Amino acid sequence: MDFLNANLLTILILLPIIGAVLTLAHQMFWKQESQLKWLTLGFTTLNFVVSLALFSKSAIAGPSGYFFEKNVPWIKAIGTNYHIGVDGLSFWLVILTTFIMPIAVLSTWHAVEKKRTAFYIFLLLLESAMIGVFVSLDLLVFYLFFEASLVPMFFLIGIWGGDNRIYAAVKFFIFTAFGSLLMLVAIIALFFLYADQTGLGGSFDLIAIMNAMKTGTLVIPPQTGTLLFLAFALAFAIKVPLFPFHTWLPDAHTEAPTAGSVILAAVLLKMGTYGLMRFNFGLFPDQSKEWAWLFIALAIVGIIYGALVAMVQPDVKRLVAYSSVAHMGFVILGMFSFTEAGMQGALYTMLSHGVTTGALFLLVGFIYERRHTREITAFGGLSNPMPIYATIFVITTMASIGLPFLNGFVGEFLIMVGMFQSQVLGITASVNWNVVATMFAGTGVIFAAVYLLWMVQRVFFGKVTVEKNKGLADLSWREIGLMIPLLFLMVYMGVFPKPFLARSESAIKAIQERVMHQAGGTVDHAEAKPPVSGDEHK
Repeated sequence: MDFLNANLLTILILLPIIGAVLTLAHQMFWKQESQLKWLTLGFTTLNFVVSLALFSKSAIAGPSGYFFEKNVPWIKAIGTNYHIGVDGLSFWLVILTTFIMPIAVLSTWHAVEKKRTAFYIFLLLLESAMIGVFVSLDLLVFYLFFEASLVPMFFLIGIWGGDNRIYAAVKFFIFTAFGSLLMLVAIIALFFLYADQTGLGGSFDLIAIMNAMKTGTLVIPPQTGTLLFLAFALAFAIKVPLFPFHTWLPDAHTEAPTAGSVILAAVLLKMGTYGLMRFNFGLFPDQSKEWAWLFIALAIVGIIYGALVAMVQPDVKRLVAYSSVAHMGFVILGMFSFTEAGMQGALYTMLSHGVTTGALFLLVGFIYERRHTREITAFGGLSNPMPIYATIFVITTMASIGLPFLNGFVGEFLIMVGMFQSQVLGITASVNWNVVATMFAGTGVIFAAVYLLWMVQRVFFGKVTVEKNKGLADLSWREIGLMIPLLFLMVYMGVFPKPFLARSESAIKAIQERVMHQAGGTVDHAEAKPPVSGDEHK
């Protein structure tokens, strides 16, 4: 058990890499491409099963208060450690990653027709990098994983994407890489600030830097702190993506293969919001409050803009892509409310968005395999030849809209309550700007119902308007099997959110306390409890 506590996260990172190496070796020596998908499915499924050990009641908090923590020297010359661990913020994101990957692999079962070996290798390497992002507690290690996740997705879009795949892949790469390089500059600046002020030599360790800030050993001048905050924030805002840095997302989603779109929506976008909560809020609490008004304003614009643009999209996949811009705007709104309800709602919406939007991209992929088009005008009356498909699509749409008793409702409701209760925007004699922001954001819920229900009406109801659609086959057992766990989570998370919220409660409270009450560089983890109890980060 001690071995598991010390090495579980490393195993989760390494298993997909081992799978990628074996996939390459299999192709080199046996040359049976038909078996590659089974090998990839096996490793992604095994990684999900292993990740369930994160629920272990025997988990013990490490010296920094994180669970399954490992901290060993890596590059001593520059003070870099291999420091990883999970708390309530990263716990569910790791589970979401390992859960989505087998589904993504199964979604491509009959769709990959070229360079299959490279395709499955990139999927496995991407999983490893994404897990590394969520568990890294060393800034340099985090940056390396953050950048490593960019490369496989670039090739997945650029090689196996649609007609405009090169344009979409290059745009995705340029946007993300630009923001990441600015973050690297900020990380290096923190390294030298720590070295100069502590006299202990430089360090990239997040916990060491925050502890130095807590004790007053490291004091970042306000102007310098603002520049560093903005450098981190820009990298994460592009990844979210937050308006007006969103323009790469619709192209990337539209051109990516189904598996790429599912992973991009379910996991990769969450790296941006996770980074803001973990690093911006943790390292720069003053600047986080100071600039909250800007992020709230951009979030509201993104919510409304994403919904209005989605409303006029002729392509189903592009419509779903713009809906992600609106949903992630809600996440940003909840985070920068700096209330427990809003921040809990933000994390919950990250999870529910991963499930529902991932499911929507799967469903779009299913119909594209049959008709090789995603134009809304090419459909109509699909509920007649494909009743099972139509039923599942409507349920998923309702979850995305935020229908009560489905997962989308819980997160958005908490965000609205949290923003309504927030004091971050201030209150004048006649106007409570927090309430005004909540009201504007609420229009996004109405618009979401408009563009999603209008799309459902045109695609599924009425008479079959295109002759080719009359003979379409309904979902296969494989496709139904893919959707069952996602449908289960949509209902379970909507009816019984307590287990999800309990696990993240203490971590969210710690981050909120850090920002709103200037708790210094870190929080006291001495009373941390295993994540299974929901009190994992006190």
